[in-house]
Amino acid sequence: MASDKSQQFGEFDLINKYFLRNSLSNPSIDHHHEQVLLGIGDDCALLAPPPSDHMLAVTSDMLVENRHFFSDADPKLLGHKSLAVNLSDLAAMGAKPTAFTLSIALPHINHAWLSAFSEGLHAISDQFHCPLIGGDTTSGPLTIAITAMGYLPKKSALKRSGAKVGDDIWVSGEVGDARYALGIRRGEWPSIRPDASSWTKIALRMDAPQPRVDLGIALRDVAHSAVDISDGLLGDLQHILKASQCQAAIQIDQVPVSTQLQLESQAMRRICSLRGGDDYELCFTAPRQNAAQIEAIGRNLNLRLTKIGNITEAPISSSSNDAIHRMELIDQQGERLPLQEVQMYLKSFDHFDVA
Repeated sequence: MASDKSQQFGEFDLINKYFLRNSLSNPSIDHHHEQVLLGIGDDCALLAPPPSDHMLAVTSDMLVENRHFFSDADPKLLGHKSLAVNLSDLAAMGAKPTAFTLSIALPHINHAWLSAFSEGLHAISDQFHCPLIGGDTTSGPLTIAITAMGYLPKKSALKRSGAKVGDDIWVSGEVGDARYALGIRRGEWPSIRPDASSWTKIALRMDAPQPRVDLGIALRDVAHSAVDISDGLLGDLQHILKASQCQAAIQIDQVPVSTQLQLESQAMRRICSLRGGDDYELCFTAPRQNAAQIEAIGRNLNLRLTKIGNITEAPISSSSNDAIHRMELIDQQGERLPLQEVQMYLKSFDHFDVA
């Protein structure tokens, strides 16, 4: 991100120009949310408390240049993704977005970059009626930190600890394209060169994920547990299994992938779909008798929902080191994968892994 070397343009000028909505050129949109009493411009934002039968959900995510996104990332798409990953967490809990804060460190002021970034950020904010209500700006390595809030009825949260023996395991949409795009961009597979149309679709799955907020809300009182797929399908599913003290049997070749990824080898499909991250789909568990209701939800949202396995009995050991024994991976021939191969697919993204 190159500098504009702008003179006498400080922190509050930046906020007023790019993050106060009344400074943007779309006054026809109502940016107010009924729970937001006071937004940007004071020492604190003010939110109305949730109704007595509701509770507040809060989530935070940080994106760091060259750790979570490339330095040449499209700033408009980056603005979208910065909020999308937080909304995906709210979706996994079944919460309706209410508002968010943004703290951003910038190495320097680049007006073109900030204009595009704020455009992408505000577009998804409007899409989900989730206004920006405050935050902070400073100078430093490019880092974007967002805290998002939402409300949901009490006793309806889709917690990771809610899975029950006998539940079906489901996945929304298709998984693997973000990892596929990352591998192509990093030159891991030099022989793979999708055509322009296919590449656009694949790249958008990495650069502009669509949080499944409507699905999360629809799954209240239908599903038992959920998690958003940020670090890899099987790695994130492990969080449910550990919190719920149970095991899972996964039909790995039933995991839904895109038409383009389906054209690749079985090994690549599995690597991308099972351990690739950045999908921001939902993985959830639900009672078997709710299958027809879940399929109806999928039709209503025009969203593919695929059953990929089931929750089995609780493991003998509950130590943090037995993840490999919590999951059976079964191929299309009905054969169980050997433990060494299971271990490979269970390895997901780790923010502190420098390898």
